[in-house]
Amino acid sequence: MYKVTQLLSLAILSSSAEAYIGPGMGGGFGAAILGILAAILIAIFGFIYYPLKKWWAKRKKKSD
Repeated sequence: MYKVTQLLSLAILSSSAEAYIGPGMGGGFGAAILGILAAILIAIFGFIYYPLKKWWAKRKKKSD
């Protein structure tokens, strides 16, 4: 119980840190976020496009 009280008091009484994030770190973080978003969008596109492409090819082959 003593450790929990210590952790809570440190969390409540701690002052804010004035940290600096340089342009390199900010750019890397932005690139990582954009990469994650691009991967999600490409995955969604793949799940939608490829079954439609397969269906379209079957439909086209059937009409010939």
